[in-house]
Amino acid sequence: MSDSDAFTRRDVLARAALAGVATIGAPGGANSSVGYGIIGVGGRGAYLLKHLRGIGNGRCVAVCDLDAGKMDAGAETIGTNPAKYQDYRALLDNRNVEAVIIAVPLFEHYSVTRDALLAGKHVLCEKSLVFQPFEVHALRALAAQHPKQVLQVGLQRRYSRFYQIAKAMVDKGLLGNVTHVHAQWHRNPGWVMRGFNWRLYREYSGGLTAELASHQIDIADWMFGATPEYVIGVGGLDTWKDGRDVYDNIQLIYKYPNNQKLVYSSITTNSHMPYLGAARPEFGEIIMGTGGSLEITVGDGEQHLATALYYRETTRVVASPPPLPGEKEPAAPAGATYLIGGGQRGLPLAVASGELDITNEDSFLSRELKYSRRWLYSKGVIVDDEDTNPVETELRSFFEVCRNGGRPRADIEVGLNDSIAVILSNLAMRDERRVYFNEIDKMGRGENEAGFLARVAKSQDSYKRSLAARKKMDTA
Repeated sequence: MSDSDAFTRRDVLARAALAGVATIGAPGGANSSVGYGIIGVGGRGAYLLKHLRGIGNGRCVAVCDLDAGKMDAGAETIGTNPAKYQDYRALLDNRNVEAVIIAVPLFEHYSVTRDALLAGKHVLCEKSLVFQPFEVHALRALAAQHPKQVLQVGLQRRYSRFYQIAKAMVDKGLLGNVTHVHAQWHRNPGWVMRGFNWRLYREYSGGLTAELASHQIDIADWMFGATPEYVIGVGGLDTWKDGRDVYDNIQLIYKYPNNQKLVYSSITTNSHMPYLGAARPEFGEIIMGTGGSLEITVGDGEQHLATALYYRETTRVVASPPPLPGEKEPAAPAGATYLIGGGQRGLPLAVASGELDITNEDSFLSRELKYSRRWLYSKGVIVDDEDTNPVETELRSFFEVCRNGGRPRADIEVGLNDSIAVILSNLAMRDERRVYFNEIDKMGRGENEAGFLARVAKSQDSYKRSLAARKKMDTA
């Protein structure tokens, strides 16, 4: 977590040079694990540390948090005897820290990411990557100046085997022409006011759009292979009258090129999900095309498995050209003559994607195993699941790219596109208007670095006072 005083680029470069980290090094040899520090070990940071324990290509050498109790707990969780800091800038001075994982509140994402890049570190920052329009332009420019450093954003569905198969099905046309994505993240209850919760205030948070919808907007971008043209939406603060000023329910519609659409909902008073036979609560997506639909949700690696079901469209819609002059339009049946087709039982992803197709290349044993698995899937005896938790895959991949080079699946452009969608979606709900995505090109251009630092410093002071007040109440 950052202090309120400004930290300039000159300060960072001077410290980095003194510490010998002005350029990325690889202590211990090219094939050794990556030494990393984690900045922010509250709810999300603590969760990441649990998964980081089993990842061999990264080693935690430092942890940082304003709350000394959380910092000590995080160090105990990871079990590597990391150095402990309450000022993240001191962590950036540590020459053994090659990479940082950033899990601080959203309003500090850009400032910490900025300083980490200037200090010569690789960065994995949790979503949403940035908070304000100015930060979109500033981070894109800064990252371009540091091409040898990895900048990855925490959108773990990109690292899910299930979602990668879904993307392959879309690209191969197995769903036909994909026209719509429906997505929801419903909770009951949603965030509650216990002491001070930064997610409930617009000064620090993008609300439900940043914390939840960002994951699923990214899925639509990925499946459509595009970013939206505009967004419309409505939000309300209708139930939780506890001092928060972020909406407790949002409904959004995004229009993409080629008339593709994402329809999104997040509420905090009901956790029912009608997808996947209502077998899972809260969150999931439906990818709908003219040839079929795919219902999908990520697992948590613990209680819930990743799940996906394919439903075939019995009739494919094919757009026909308008009649030529003098031709009669074909007669259309009256609405009353339409019959609702019979219900379907969804096919598991491994079957629907062709993973279990029998081919001439299969040996006798391979063929028999596929027949057996198909039969067991049909009886519900076995189900699809991830090979590993996507969060762990994401983290392991980050360290691999840090050491060996390459581009992350969830790179800076993925992260910035996602953040732009969050910023503009909240604007659409606030202003009650259609917001075009090209508006971001002119937004935030008037703010300079000094103005940004002053604004962040003010929010940091306010945040620290709120934390201190909460602590005082807890110990009273």
